[in-house]
Amino acid sequence: MTCPALPSGFLRLPVTHRALHDRAQGRIENSPAAIRAAVAAGYAIEVDVQLSADGVAMVFHDDDLDRLTSERGPVRARTAAELGDMALTGGSDTIPTLATVLGMVAGRVPLLIEIKDQTGAMGESDGRLEAAVAQALVGYGGEVAVMSFNPHSVAQMARLAPDVARGLTTSSYDPEDWAPVPAEVCDRLREIPDFDRVGASFISHQGNDLTRPRVLALRAAGVPVLCWTIRSPEQEAMARQIAANVTFEGYLSVIPA
Repeated sequence: MTCPALPSGFLRLPVTHRALHDRAQGRIENSPAAIRAAVAAGYAIEVDVQLSADGVAMVFHDDDLDRLTSERGPVRARTAAELGDMALTGGSDTIPTLATVLGMVAGRVPLLIEIKDQTGAMGESDGRLEAAVAQALVGYGGEVAVMSFNPHSVAQMARLAPDVARGLTTSSYDPEDWAPVPAEVCDRLREIPDFDRVGASFISHQGNDLTRPRVLALRAAGVPVLCWTIRSPEQEAMARQIAANVTFEGYLSVIPA
């Protein structure tokens, strides 16, 4: 299975993790304010998507609402309209749809969309979130790519949006950090066995695990290696010894001239 190459902007512009968020400034992660700030600064943007009860791709990281809103319970139990009325704690924004974010970015900077696992165990996807992402991307003309920790989601995107660049978000998969994902699934995913099967063209790997042999082998084969999440210039300097680009937060990465 072949895949479109990762657009060049993702290798040139540092990628803001969940957009250019800064709670002290009222810019909450994945919020419209953080999106606007990233666009204004000229950074590429990474956002996360979850599915609403009525099948809309929403830009939100967590499975549950508890950490980032005053509401409780799973995102997938609320409609897009309900989520769109829900204030993000610490800011003045509400939860945006992916379509809204695409309209805000409008191709001015690259946009990297992480599709969050909907199964809780990196299991087979029912395709509903992937279909919502693919639908939102119809007609979008900017540099865009999708990725997921769940290879089944990436395979769904290969079927639903074959012209969109896709990659795997990858990790050291320490089982203590990944509960309730079974340890045997962590052991399998750690070796990135699905790269060719899903037609990925890049990976975004855990920043403190970049010396893993499988990651180095993919890099040696010409696969672009992005990394997450870098939180200081010192960490960035170390990561860039291997990674082609960084996903950063908590400081301002330098944009190359």
